[in-house]
Amino acid sequence: MLLSIPTLLLVAIFIFALMGLLTLHAWSRGVRERTLGYLGSMLLLAAGGTALISLRGNAPDFIALVLGNMVLLLSAALNWASMRAFSGRPAHLPGIFAGALFWFTWSLTPGFTDDLGLRVTVYSMLTACYGCLAVLELWRDRKRLEVAYLPTLLLLLGHSGFYCVRSFADHGVSLDQAITSNGRGTGFFSFMLFESMLYAIGIAYVTLAMVRERTELKFKAAAYTDPLTDIGNRRAFMSRGAELLADCARRGEPVSLLLCDLDHFKRLNDVYGHQTGDQALIAFSQVTRLSVREEDVFARIGGEEFACLLANTDEHSALRVARRICSSFYELPLLEPGLLSVSIGIVGASRPGEHDLSRLLSMADNALYTAKRQGRNRVQLYRPAAQPANTL
Repeated sequence: MLLSIPTLLLVAIFIFALMGLLTLHAWSRGVRERTLGYLGSMLLLAAGGTALISLRGNAPDFIALVLGNMVLLLSAALNWASMRAFSGRPAHLPGIFAGALFWFTWSLTPGFTDDLGLRVTVYSMLTACYGCLAVLELWRDRKRLEVAYLPTLLLLLGHSGFYCVRSFADHGVSLDQAITSNGRGTGFFSFMLFESMLYAIGIAYVTLAMVRERTELKFKAAAYTDPLTDIGNRRAFMSRGAELLADCARRGEPVSLLLCDLDHFKRLNDVYGHQTGDQALIAFSQVTRLSVREEDVFARIGGEEFACLLANTDEHSALRVARRICSSFYELPLLEPGLLSVSIGIVGASRPGEHDLSRLLSMADNALYTAKRQGRNRVQLYRPAAQPANTL
């Protein structure tokens, strides 16, 4: 049994408006995410367009056939704009208004009001095109989105596919026939309204979920990033370092820890100012990034103290990396030669039971203290007190 068309129209308008207002409320209360702004506007336009179309027979044809469908096409275009915004691209204004302008231009030609089937086909194709463009926006950026985009993608594909099918399967039914449930195509018209309501609820939910997930990822990244050097902070080092050590222990691989401390950093700040000190910290982080691999864990764990955990690296390989860092930093033209230097303590773990981060940090700090005491600007391997230290 088909539901009453007037009831479906009224419910559809209510749902579109409600979801639009709720989405705009989420936009206004949050970080002003453009995606939600476009999506909320899309849903409100869908409500307005549906209301205008429902006036067919009670208002001039221009309002229902022309203006109503123009508003609905703008709504479909804003769906595309919302996905562009989520992918980090600006709205394409000519594309947004192209469908509505085409419809308006076509409405000025003779015979526009006479061929219902052609109007249904053209409208459905334009709506499907906007849906496919939205799918394309998500698909081409899927690798860098870092959120669960698949539900949104499937919803967009289903919505676009429905209008693709409608463009050749539905020959149209006039509104008065639909209201009286009389005439071929009434069932398709009812299903279209029902699908539109489900899509409005679904797209609002999944898009809001994507926006929220990305916001949480940004906050998490900020909590684990040093704002000055743009590398990991102590929290990130302890978390990622523990994971790296567990992986190396499970595979039986050696690991080495480099603990680095810029020499005479307080004097550098006092003589040249804190801005120069900040530049020295940034320069050291850049030099070290070039000397380590992507799988290594590098972070600023204190004021002028940095740590680097090298995966699958024994002490001798770590010694070469540390010497390269030390030499590269010393030769930077940031200040006069000899004013920039770093001392580095190194400790390795190769046997079972040695892959403990707190223990390694303590031993590396011991080696670093010895390097400082023996003149700075040097690299030193950790050795128990009974063994001679290897220094540079």
